[in-house]
Amino acid sequence: MRLRDTPTVEVSERLACSPERAWQLVTDIELPTRVDGELQRAEWLDGATGVALGARFRGYNASDQMGEWQTEPEVVEVEDGRRWVWRIGSAEAFIALWGFEVDPSKSGAVVRQWAKLGTGTSPLTAAIAQYPEREAAIIGHRMGVWRDGMAANLAALRELAEA
Repeated sequence: MRLRDTPTVEVSERLACSPERAWQLVTDIELPTRVDGELQRAEWLDGATGVALGARFRGYNASDQMGEWQTEPEVVEVEDGRRWVWRIGSAEAFIALWGFEVDPSKSGAVVRQWAKLGTGTSPLTAAIAQYPEREAAIIGHRMGVWRDGMAANLAALRELAEA
């Protein structure tokens, strides 16, 4: 696995709720703060109040391995009721793209959360530069952390959707 290939991880879950309810749940930027993961707190910036093209939010993150850090993602794609994507970093050299997608199913909705690793300058790119022979292991570990966080997010979504 190489950073230049912009690896992607995705987790999906079938929810017993309407696609509209699933959309309401996935557009809550505080959802990941309800589960054990890196995102500790999130807040909309610049007067934004929800998912909209160009809206920005600040994420306060922490992990034992990486310490504490903040990000200021921008919503870069919205297909209302179906898909929203946010970018960390610049359009030219993003650090990561994240997204949620909602699709109707016979028994409710299928929700996907995914993330794509970019080549923008970050602590991850610094670690790879320092240990180039461990690039695949470093990326694999990071993608595993993301996968675990996404699985926790979707489990929380399932509980909220079925409550």
